[in-house]
Amino acid sequence: MSDMSDPMITIENLSRSYGGVQALSQISLDILPGEVHGLCGENGAGKSTLIKCLTGVVPPNTGTITVEGKPLSSGDIHAAEEAGIAVIYQESTAFLDLDLVDNLFVGREIQKFGLLDRRAMETQAQAVMRRLDLTLDLHTPLQEFSIAERQMVEMARACLRDCKLLIMDEPTASLSARETKTLLGLANQLREAGVSVLYISHRLEEIFQLCDRVTVLRDGKLVCTTSIDQLDRNQLIGQMVGREVNSLTRCEEREGQNNEVRAKIIGLSSHGQFSEVSFEVQVGEILGIGGLVGAGRSEVARAIFGADRYDEGEIQIDGISLKKGSIRAAMDAGIAMVPEDRQHQGLILPMTVSENLSLAILSEIMKHCLLNDGTENERVKQLIQHLAIKAASTKMEAASLSGGNQQKVVLGKWLAIKPRFLILDEPTRGVDVGAKAEIHRLIRELTAAGMATLIVTSDLPELLALSDRIQVMCEGRIAGEIDGASATEEQVMRLAFPRGEEQPI
Repeated sequence: MSDMSDPMITIENLSRSYGGVQALSQISLDILPGEVHGLCGENGAGKSTLIKCLTGVVPPNTGTITVEGKPLSSGDIHAAEEAGIAVIYQESTAFLDLDLVDNLFVGREIQKFGLLDRRAMETQAQAVMRRLDLTLDLHTPLQEFSIAERQMVEMARACLRDCKLLIMDEPTASLSARETKTLLGLANQLREAGVSVLYISHRLEEIFQLCDRVTVLRDGKLVCTTSIDQLDRNQLIGQMVGREVNSLTRCEEREGQNNEVRAKIIGLSSHGQFSEVSFEVQVGEILGIGGLVGAGRSEVARAIFGADRYDEGEIQIDGISLKKGSIRAAMDAGIAMVPEDRQHQGLILPMTVSENLSLAILSEIMKHCLLNDGTENERVKQLIQHLAIKAASTKMEAASLSGGNQQKVVLGKWLAIKPRFLILDEPTRGVDVGAKAEIHRLIRELTAAGMATLIVTSDLPELLALSDRIQVMCEGRIAGEIDGASATEEQVMRLAFPRGEEQPI
């Protein structure tokens, strides 16, 4: 961290409310030049609102922000950009129809004689791609890139600016171990160049690895700002949640299992995505699928649920073959799936919490082609209570919920059909430690009650903690199986990487 004592960013007595909800209350903190400053808290703690105030998306009700001693105009996105504040969001804001170069320069294109100077833009694009050690094609539309690759483009776009403060909001949520290593290396480069970084992540190992100091928010209030070397993981979690949260522990070995097979996947292949994938999931078992981003894990999960078609193979549920590429057939067979991208695939954000929770059971709560409000309200009330969903009202839009509560709504929507086989793709992506513990508890309870569960996750501690068995995928194929009770991160990563490729440290 830089020895300069004058703060790069100073926030004083910042408050912001939405209606009757106090999102931020009298927040004061500073960020030094060349400092990586962590920002932690549960979903709903006020982190997103603080980012919106810093970037000019919303004005604070009270308080001030200064950049290098100069006041920042409140509620002015352009002023924040001119002051050198850039942000990488958890959810990509890329323009999917535009190519990589256009995405890097959108809104601030380089011109020459009144025309776009494509050569200058491409030269700068190549330079920043080399800096990030990325090999993406400059002329490929963003829609052809993976979620992880789109996030890396967001990083490159921020780095092209002469930024004084780079805000990284859950930047590694969709990234592989190798890509995460690249991002953390970038943050260190920025630190050495005197750029301040505000780093928000639920992956606490990244906070301890990268940050100089950490600020904790809880319920919109400042809990503490502390040097990272004065905290351990349990202390930080305690500051965030204000209560004891059970650490991730491995599932206990199942007793009295009858080895009844609920789902059987036989030689599943989809050209260019995965090949000859075979495994079984037993009743009362959690099967985890590990591997790198791009290994084909999500594609297999989507094929099982009928969201994507496959070319060869067979899917059996309780011994009965499933129709190819039909979500309705999958649901009728008792399959439910919580997708990786909750905002675009799991929820209809403008709809209410109640409407989202009811989507999968409309046929059950309709009477004479009309919605039975009483039945719907009762089912929604039960789900909200069971999943501990925090919402001011069932009539509020799903978009207004925190990430953890949005994930619970997606989970609740599918639990409403009482599935026999539940597929979870990145079930706690971007979810805080408190909500993660609650989701893990629910998964274990449901599985113990006789449900078969398939989990796809890039979070290795989560994979090891929840799985009875682990199938590891590499380049579209099953590379091996590990017993969950004795599996280690090293074993998973050894199988996840192609033979001869060096594993990240």
